[in-house]
Amino acid sequence: MSQSDNHHRLDYVEFGTSTVSGSKAFFSEAFGWEFIDYGPEYTAFKDGRLDGGFTSTQPPSKDGALLVLFSSDLEATQKSVEKAGGEIVKAIFDFPGGRRFHFLEPGGNELAVWSE
Repeated sequence: MSQSDNHHRLDYVEFGTSTVSGSKAFFSEAFGWEFIDYGPEYTAFKDGRLDGGFTSTQPPSKDGALLVLFSSDLEATQKSVEKAGGEIVKAIFDFPGGRRFHFLEPGGNELAVWSE
C-alpha cells in the first residue's frame, strides 16, 4: 500500500506505560510481538498488522490509547483539523522516524497525526 493510500488512516497506536521494559516483556511473551527500542523511555512494536509503541513519558490510561493517523502532508492536515474545530494541543514536533502533532477533537478525545 502506498503512502497516499494510507493518507488519513489510523496508522499507529501509542500506549503510556509505567514500565517500558515490563510492557515489552509482557507483550513479547504473551503475544509474540516484536520490538525496537528508542532509548529507555520508548519502544516500538509490530504485532503483525499494526505498529505501535509504549512510552513512559505519558502515564498509562485506562481510558484509552493515543491513536495516530498518517498524513502525506502534515501541515495541510493540521490546517484541516483546525478548520474543522480541532484544538492543537502539541504543535508539530520531530521524533525518531518523522514528525507529528496532537489535537483534541470536539468530543474531547486526543489523537495525533504523523508524517515522515
